[in-house]
Amino acid sequence: MDKLEKVLYTTQVHTTGGREGSSKSNDGKLAVNLSAPKALGGNDGEGTNPEQLFGAAYAACFGGALQSVAKNEGVDIDEDKLSVTAIIEFCKDEDGFFLEATLDCYVPGVDIKTGEDLVEKAHEACPFSKATRDNITVTLNLLLDE
Repeated sequence: MDKLEKVLYTTQVHTTGGREGSSKSNDGKLAVNLSAPKALGGNDGEGTNPEQLFGAAYAACFGGALQSVAKNEGVDIDEDKLSVTAIIEFCKDEDGFFLEATLDCYVPGVDIKTGEDLVEKAHEACPFSKATRDNITVTLNLLLDE
């Protein structure tokens, strides 16, 4: 680890049984059963799947990045109405399997230019965006008030 790096939080999640198993965090706050969707050859059971978990985590992290960027830019947004919907696609081509993500970002009360600026800056700041950069295609959409 670089001298300037500082670990702020560590979590541990243990999974057994792969896509048809279960996952549990070391603190017990996360405990989920897993089921592969029929589209991926699974039984489409009662559990969630890795793509849904990734989507929830990415959307939450990106929403936090939007809040942080808006605060740093002095832009007042209604944080209770701010939302990010992550659409995660499990894809296949001749090289194998891969993911694609679309983030639909609703930033209430801002004009198009401000909203686009906030979304782009959040994409630069978000740890999930950094982790996926140059690894998967991420499409960013700004949803506006009607």
